[in-house]
Amino acid sequence: MLIDGKAIAQRIRNEIAGDVEKMVQEHDLRPGLAAVLVGEDPASQTYVRMKRKACAEAGIESFGHELPADIDQESLLQVVRDLNADPKVHGILVQLPLPDHLDEEQVLNEISIEKDVDGFHPVNIGRLSMKGREPLFMPCTPMGCMVLLEEAGAKFEGANAVVLGRSNIVGLPAAMMLIKRNATVTVVHSRTKDPASMCRNADILVAAVGRPKMVQGDWVKPGAIVIDVGVNRVDDPTAKRGYRLVGDVDFEAAKDVAGAITPVPGGVGPMTIAMLLKNTLRGAELQLTKAKA
Repeated sequence: MLIDGKAIAQRIRNEIAGDVEKMVQEHDLRPGLAAVLVGEDPASQTYVRMKRKACAEAGIESFGHELPADIDQESLLQVVRDLNADPKVHGILVQLPLPDHLDEEQVLNEISIEKDVDGFHPVNIGRLSMKGREPLFMPCTPMGCMVLLEEAGAKFEGANAVVLGRSNIVGLPAAMMLIKRNATVTVVHSRTKDPASMCRNADILVAAVGRPKMVQGDWVKPGAIVIDVGVNRVDDPTAKRGYRLVGDVDFEAAKDVAGAITPVPGGVGPMTIAMLLKNTLRGAELQLTKAKA
C-alpha cells in the first residue's frame, strides 16, 4: 500500500481552513505565523515561501521577517522578543540552520513556549521525553510521520519500531513519540553495528538519515510500515533539472515487501507543512484559553 502523504496533508489543510474560518467568525481572531529568515540560503527561502503560501490557503496570516546574514545575536533575540509580545502572532518559526556566528540554542530558548510551533523549545522537548507530561507543541516532521502511521493502520502498542537517524529535528523526537505510544523503540545511527539486522525486526521503520537508498529491500520485514523522511538529490541527466529526489529507502526494492510505504516526494514532505499550520491554529487556541482564564 502506498501512503499518499499529499492527499492526507491536503485533507488536514482543508480541515484547518474550516477551523480557522470558524475562529474568525466566533472569536474575531485570525491565527498568525511569523517566519524569521536570516540570510539568503536558497533552500530556506523556498521553505519559507511554501509556508507562506500554505498559510494563505488556510486563511492564516503570515508575517515575514527577512534579516541580513550578518545580523548580531542581540538584534535577532530582540526580533524574537517583539514577536513574543505581539498578540497577532500565535506561532514563531526561526528557519534553521542559522549562520555560524549565531547561537541557535539561545535563539530557540527565547521563543515563547506558547508560540513554539516548531516544537523545539527545550521545555517542549523535555516534556515530550518524560512520562506523564505533554508538550504544548511537537516538532512538525515527526508529528507528520505519526499521522501517516495512524493512517496506514499501525498498531503501536508493543510493536518493534526502528528509527534510523538521531537528529534533533526528526530522529530523536520521532523515537520519543513512538515510546509515548508504547512501541519498543530502537534508534539506529552511524555507530550502530549491523543496522540491516536491526531494521529487519521492525514492524514500524522510520528512515531519517539523509543517505540515498540506504535501506535496501532485504532490510525491510515483510508487512512492515515504512516511513521515508529522507529527501536526497541524485544526479540524473535524463531529468529536467539534472537531478531527481530519492528517499533514504530504495523505494522500488522495498515497495513490494512493505505492508505500507511513503513515496519520495509526496510522502512526509507535505505533512510537515500541514502540521505547522495545525500547530499555529493551536497557538491561537492557547491564546483564547488564556484570555478566558
